[in-house]
Amino acid sequence: MDTMIEARGVRRRYGGDGPDGFEAVRGIDFSVGDGEVFALLGTNGAGKTSTVELLEGLATPSAGEVRVLGHDPFTERAAVRPHTGVMLQEGGFPSDLTVAETARMWAGCTTGAGPVAEVIDLVGLGDRAGVRVKQLSGGERRRLDLALALTGRPRVLFLDEPTTGLDPQARQETWRVVRQLRDEGVTVLLTTHYLEEAEALCDRLAIMSEGRIVMSGTPDEVMAARPARIRFTLPEGVDPALLPLPERVEVRGREAEAHTSELQRTLTGLLVWARDAGVELAGLEARAASLEDVFLAVAREGAR
Repeated sequence: MDTMIEARGVRRRYGGDGPDGFEAVRGIDFSVGDGEVFALLGTNGAGKTSTVELLEGLATPSAGEVRVLGHDPFTERAAVRPHTGVMLQEGGFPSDLTVAETARMWAGCTTGAGPVAEVIDLVGLGDRAGVRVKQLSGGERRRLDLALALTGRPRVLFLDEPTTGLDPQARQETWRVVRQLRDEGVTVLLTTHYLEEAEALCDRLAIMSEGRIVMSGTPDEVMAARPARIRFTLPEGVDPALLPLPERVEVRGREAEAHTSELQRTLTGLLVWARDAGVELAGLEARAASLEDVFLAVAREGAR
């Protein structure tokens, strides 16, 4: 797989080397392949936006290097910019222009722009083309942001919180567009606080904390790094120490919770024990770790 985006030993510091300086990005490495959807996740202040700005060519790293399409996006901007699309967290549109007028204005400033009507229809704003920007809802403005990012038919697309403010139906529609772009070979790097969005869309992801990448891989690989969880109501008169569980059981009141890296084997042993003991495990719930579980664990560790 050809590498479309690459960061090697990247650092970004604000405020110089003195005590008032702050290092937002602290030596990260990752790459994104051709036609891949990759997510950067992390709490506010983790360094995601600082990293993406370097990839977009808005600044240079304090150390290390970034490459987009094999070029430095800052010093070789002319070679990179015509092939990239950028959707920022907030767009600034002239409020009195219509959707179509805004798209035409943007297309006039974009190399290799495709038909305006095509990108408007792609994001579901075809029936709103004649509506002024100031009359759009917040979610519709986000979709207009996406349309403008797609105007130049980019090979690499940066999406910063692309579905913020969208209702569930509009979010699903945006996901459909991202999947379609991936199927057409577009490389997508996105940031999002919606973890189900990353799980649904991404081929791979990285979780940042305090300027470092602390975990990366496919969503399944990242989730497998955390133990599964089993919950149930402890039967009356049962000593938790007698439960056939490989790890310590936490009991609050009568609610028991155990974690295991071998969910099927552990759950089977527990159910066989309950059958033989003639007890019922009321409220039994067993599930693998979710991306949210991993994210919250990383956030807690960062807080400590």
